[in-house]
Amino acid sequence: MTEKIKEHNISEAEWEVMRIVWTLGATHTGDIIKQLQAKKDWSESTIKTLMGRLVKKGLLKTRKDGRRFVYTATVTENQMMVQVTTEMMSHMCDMHKGQMLIEILHGMPLSQDDIAIMEQELAQKAKTAPKMVDCNCLSVHDC
Repeated sequence: MTEKIKEHNISEAEWEVMRIVWTLGATHTGDIIKQLQAKKDWSESTIKTLMGRLVKKGLLKTRKDGRRFVYTATVTENQMMVQVTTEMMSHMCDMHKGQMLIEILHGMPLSQDDIAIMEQELAQKAKTAPKMVDCNCLSVHDC
């Protein structure tokens, strides 16, 4: 990822808005409202407030299209997910990150293509991986 996303600390409701925009691409206000009201029991004003917050956070941008506004994501879903996940993992001991990824994989739906790519990535990583990853929690490594 080239630059840090401006503001990635977003609420669950804001994630819902972002998921709609990522899926639809450049989309009008009414389309976002229609999609969210089909999923959630939210008022139009609540949805517009969420969209406004995301614009202020720099995650959505707007442009006028006649009398309507078009919303576009300023970051991809992948960029956002990588940053949030990387930050979350930075709070964990390096020694335990591998086990955490294994546990996450257990419940994650994956396609055959996803698995094949992961196998390739792991094969590459195995060429230079240490026998054991050191703890990075303490100055003396005895986690």
